[in-house]
Order: sequence, then C-alpha cells, then structure tokens
Amino acid sequence: MTVLKLGGSVVTEKDSPETLDGPALDAAADALADALAGGKVSNLVVVHGAGSFGHHYASQHGVSKTEGSRDATAAVEINRSMKTLNEFVLARLHERDVPAVPVHPFSAAHRDEAASRGEAAETTLPTQQVATMLGEGFVPVLHGDVVAQAGAGVTILSGDEVVVEVAKGVGADRVGFCSSVSGVLDDEGAVIPEINSYEEVADYLGGSDATDVTGGMAGKVRTLLELGAPASIFGPDDLGSFLDGEGPGTRIDGA
Repeated sequence: MTVLKLGGSVVTEKDSPETLDGPALDAAADALADALAGGKVSNLVVVHGAGSFGHHYASQHGVSKTEGSRDATAAVEINRSMKTLNEFVLARLHERDVPAVPVHPFSAAHRDEAASRGEAAETTLPTQQVATMLGEGFVPVLHGDVVAQAGAGVTILSGDEVVVEVAKGVGADRVGFCSSVSGVLDDEGAVIPEINSYEEVADYLGGSDATDVTGGMAGKVRTLLELGAPASIFGPDDLGSFLDGEGPGTRIDGA
C-alpha cells in the first residue's frame, strides 16, 4: 500500500497563476504508469498539491490553514481551481492507461472548532471510499482543497494533511513526497538523510519560494513527523527509484 504525494511545485509553475508544468507532469505520469504496469506498485493512492492553482486563489481570498472565510465565492473558486488541476492529472494518467479516479476532499472532510480554543483543529477525512476504490483496482487521486471548519467557514486542507489522513486510514506501508527539491536540505545545501524530530532541522527550514498558504517545507516536515510511520521526501528525478522500493532523499520518522 503506497501513498504518493506529487508536490504542487512539481506539477505546476508555482509562481505563475494556473500554469501547469506539462513536461514534469508527463514525466511523473510515465513513472507511475511504468511502476504499475511492471508490478512494482499495486495498491497506489496519489495526492497532488495545489501549486499555482489553489494557492493563487487561497492567497487572493486570504484563506489559509488558520484563517477562514465564509465567502461562498472564495470557497468555490479555490475548490474549482483544484478540481481543474485534478482533471489535468487524471488526463495524463488516463493517457497511460492508469485507472485513476478523483476524490475531492471538500465534499467529504471537515474540521472542528478546537482552534478557537487555542488548540489545533482536528481534521476528519473519511477514507472508506478510498479503500473501496483500491479494492476495485482503481488509483484514487486526491488533492489539497478547502475544508468546512466549524466556527471559521472554510480553511485550507493541505495536500500534506490529506496524505497523512489517507495513509492512516488505509494503513499505508510506504509514503512518498515528490518535491521540487531532492530532500530536506541543510544550510550547505546538502540533503539531510534522516529526521526524527523537528528540533533537529528547525534552523534549516524556511518558507516556500512562491506563494504557499500551507507552510512550505517546514509545514511538510511537521506534518510527516506526526504520521507515525516512515516517509520519504525526494526530488522528481528519484520518483522512479522510490516506486522501485528504494528510499531516496530524506527519511522522516517521528515514531
């Protein structure tokens, strides 16, 4: 059971609104199709980030993981942009005979209002439909999205959070994050081979180079440390090796 995240910075031109990185998405789709056809991966869930689609509209409307909105237009624009990107991803996979099907988190997930009490809001994302899709031979494709949050309207559910919820729900054996960089980098630009606590790397983690309302690499590392299972962050060139069963890039294990 493998859950793979394709970062928004990998499949889109993140600093140009609603701009797809066609060659990068094609290369990722080729790697996935080859792995499935060759039997290297059987049960596969794909999650993609927002990149220049969802992030653009979320930033425009001031919506983030912690700042909500009750503006229906804002919610629809963010969600629509993510569904558009999802359709691009599905189309590339279908061209390669990958049985990919969409799962839109906005229609299924929700958050409580614990954040208003100074606590982290708890996210609930049912995964029974994902498990059933896998059992029927499909490849579910999810994405970052808006999510209804009690007391806040809608907030942002990052693709990283979706990965964690799905991985826990379906009992994933392997979790991979294909990012725009080759792993988590130290202050000299070298890949950190393993991270077991946020404190180990706090000094190295900054924000994203482009608009990102979900926390950039720092948010990614924090999220994966909470997963309770090993995960890998690696660059596009290492996607094939990850699907082959190797552990490229940075291994993150907070268990």
